[in-house]
Amino acid sequence: MNFWEKITGSDMTKEWKAFESRVQKLPADYQAAWEKISLNLWPHSDFTGRNLMPILDGVLGLLEETAAEGQRVQEVLGDDIKGFCAALAGEEGAKTYRDKWREQLNHNIAKKLGK
Repeated sequence: MNFWEKITGSDMTKEWKAFESRVQKLPADYQAAWEKISLNLWPHSDFTGRNLMPILDGVLGLLEETAAEGQRVQEVLGDDIKGFCAALAGEEGAKTYRDKWREQLNHNIAKKLGK
């Protein structure tokens, strides 16, 4: 990845389009699960979202393999997709970008106040 791609995010756009074309080949229930997974994972991203790309690629690979084996999506992910995403992001109650920004702000204010 060159500097321009990193700044503009064009590398991520290309990767996301590749994800979407792979998703279109999945059964409808898997596509719906993918939408829920991607929505529930984005709050755990860093500022750019680059940290999620390998995770999303792995999840999509899992969905592709299990769809090819004929398993139902509920057998693979269970009923708690939000919990599945939290486990993927690191742990239950994983920090969102808002939590990270809040901690940074509190740290900076405490530093300015001399605490």
